[in-house]
Amino acid sequence: MRRLAPLLALVCLAPAFAPAQQQAAAAPQQQAAALPLSGRAPQAGSVTAAQGANTAAGINTLSPSVAASGEFAGSVRGLRPFHGRLSLADAIARGLDYNLGATQWGNTVRQAQGQSLVARSALLPNLNGAFSDTEEQLDLAAQGIRINAPLAGPLAGFAFPSVVGPFNYTQLQATLAQSLVNFTALNNYRASQDSLRAQRMELRDARDLVVLGVGGAYLGVIAAQARLKAARAQLATADAILLQSRQKQSVGTVPVLTVDQNQVQAAIQQLQLTTLRNDLAKQKINLARMIGLPPTADYTLTDAVPYAPPPPLTLQAALARALERRADLQAAAAQAAAAKAALAAARDERLPSADVSGAYGVIGAAPWSSSHGVFTVIGTVRIPLWQGGRVAGDVQQAHAALDQRQAELQDLRAQIEAQVREAFLDLGAAASEVSVARANLAVAQQALQMTRDRFQAGVINTVELIQAQQAVATAEQDWINSVYADNVAKLTLARTLGDAQTSWPRYLRVVH
Repeated sequence: MRRLAPLLALVCLAPAFAPAQQQAAAAPQQQAAALPLSGRAPQAGSVTAAQGANTAAGINTLSPSVAASGEFAGSVRGLRPFHGRLSLADAIARGLDYNLGATQWGNTVRQAQGQSLVARSALLPNLNGAFSDTEEQLDLAAQGIRINAPLAGPLAGFAFPSVVGPFNYTQLQATLAQSLVNFTALNNYRASQDSLRAQRMELRDARDLVVLGVGGAYLGVIAAQARLKAARAQLATADAILLQSRQKQSVGTVPVLTVDQNQVQAAIQQLQLTTLRNDLAKQKINLARMIGLPPTADYTLTDAVPYAPPPPLTLQAALARALERRADLQAAAAQAAAAKAALAAARDERLPSADVSGAYGVIGAAPWSSSHGVFTVIGTVRIPLWQGGRVAGDVQQAHAALDQRQAELQDLRAQIEAQVREAFLDLGAAASEVSVARANLAVAQQALQMTRDRFQAGVINTVELIQAQQAVATAEQDWINSVYADNVAKLTLARTLGDAQTSWPRYLRVVH
């Protein structure tokens, strides 16, 4: 009778053993990855360069500006030592390392790499191990096992127990699952690879934007310094004229009104000097924020960027180079390729898939002594018959994303051509303005000297002298703006061609 106890134990243990051996279940059915409708990155920040028209005293001049917004206007704190002197090359290098726009895209690339690894895992073997130790007692009556039939012969008088156990067993097991044929998973991985390539191209394009933003900010500080220097010279001239007019008034050669006019002019020059000093400090703070330095104006620029002719380049050659090198165009093409792979993955949901899984382990009272090997091998061929319209819905979404991304790619091609043409227009206008501003400044300075001589001789009054000074001040501002506009146009052209990170020294003449 006691020999029946192990049989009863086996009957009771069978349900307990089964779940462990069934861990080698077939892989779940793959579904096409859903891509965002648009392949364009969310506008978390940008860098824009513009050459507007500024009308002052009846003369049309360019009004250049380089504006960084969002993440491109900020940075993480730089780790490299800084000793208070900043060159243009150092500023750009620090921007590429610490600007938040480039940092954000670097993290986006890392995220895309992780997503690609996840997509690839569906194609690779999945191996797991498990160890369990079970102590169990079963209530047969609670599980619906009731044996009340009377026994005859040698078993007469034996009563089946209602409770079995306690007993224990240990199991050590390894499971393996491998997809053999799954076109949806394969195309999901291809889509993730194309998306990763797009993010890498976006990072390269973001670094070009950093060069434009940081370089434009550095040029803006240089222009602000030049304006401040010119204002100081004009204030010194106004103070000298005021002193001279006071001396003449003391001996009765000029009226008091002349002294008052010169005093007002000196006060205006002092106010302008204060405004320009404030503007310079703000621009230096803005530059520091973009390159990982503390947000102060307590540093010195070591470089000057005077006017220099641009490198020879035709419009057609520039268009061809931009369409070949622009990283954002390559990113848009990769996004379209990712959408095409996602569409293929959605269509492949209708195809059969095959996978194999298996498990092997040992089970018994102790895995190293009284144990026995157990294994499971499962081969599965899954044939989709009816998915309730889900496949058609996935295909429709993927097709819409593909159409949108192809449209964005065509639009970006036209946008790049427009940017190259605009850059050439700005470059030509800036070069013309430099030529005119240089000649105008020379004439204005010569006229001012002649006016001073006539004023000292008492031939003219203060009004004409002030007008001559204002003409020189306007000519100096036009010269500073023209050089600034020309340098911004050349830097913008380098970014428009898609190689600003490496080519900017060829466009700007830096004097240390």
